[in-house]
Amino acid sequence: MLNSNQKTCFCGLGKSYQECCEPIINGIQKATTAELLMRSRYSAYVTHQADYLVATTHVSKRSSHSKSEILNWATSNKWLQLEIIHVTEYTVEFKAYFLDSKNQQQIHHELSSFKLENGNWFYVDGEFF
Repeated sequence: MLNSNQKTCFCGLGKSYQECCEPIINGIQKATTAELLMRSRYSAYVTHQADYLVATTHVSKRSSHSKSEILNWATSNKWLQLEIIHVTEYTVEFKAYFLDSKNQQQIHHELSSFKLENGNWFYVDGEFF
């Protein structure tokens, strides 16, 4: 796992990781919006928190997202930056900048859909650009 004591959170909100995404990832706080869930999921990729990524994927989609594949994707890339492009109540368009396993710069551009169930936000799916 990466160092969670860095000064600012990986998600780009400018707060410390301990005040921002860590309490959400650890289940101490809930993500109150789709955007906050998306930001916490990005931080979970950076910190290799595959259990959280599985748990925050909607139950109807979990069978297509294995923990080992998530962990492999998270650890094989060096995550550089998250850029939020556009947010609605149930969608977040973002760009995640990273270096792949060959140290080539990549951009993952996605319009993610989210669902609120019983007070909890879940990632449903994404449209890639």
